[in-house]
Amino acid sequence: MWGLDTRPVTERSDLLAAPVAYAVQHWKQDTPVDDLLVAEIDPELADTAACCAAYDVPMAASANCVVVAAKRAGQVRMAACVVLATTRADVNGVVRRRLGARKASFARQEEVVEATGMEYGGITPIGLPADWPILVDPAAAGCPHAVIGSGLRSAKLVVPGTVLAGLPGAEVIEGLGVPVA
Repeated sequence: MWGLDTRPVTERSDLLAAPVAYAVQHWKQDTPVDDLLVAEIDPELADTAACCAAYDVPMAASANCVVVAAKRAGQVRMAACVVLATTRADVNGVVRRRLGARKASFARQEEVVEATGMEYGGITPIGLPADWPILVDPAAAGCPHAVIGSGLRSAKLVVPGTVLAGLPGAEVIEGLGVPVA
């Protein structure tokens, strides 16, 4: 697909971070697990713009998973936001209100890596901690094929957008993705 050499995820679990591989092994969605594809990439090209340019992936088919730390009354709650690369997550508006937080910001890299067991630059909504909400923009949920992280910088997953919307703890949130100027 595009310039990615994809294979069914069940054939290349070595390209998945441990929590992602576990989620795939215990797949319970309506979408068959073999509809999830994985492609090995150069880890130096894992960042969205570089990956899209190198592998001819349209930005509108690339979905970013950003982790937000929402704070209220001294408590911190982590959440993942999935938006297309043509947008940015409305962290201080939609996300903050949805999580009932006084303050929301991007979570610290070290905390995200430790909490997820994934590599920074490869964070994906598949296999996240069970108590994290996953907020999905409707455009990402409606994408026929979305390129997302695999938990490792050395691979990308290609999944139907319906998979993103159907993940445990996922909620499609109108207005989550704001177009990038």
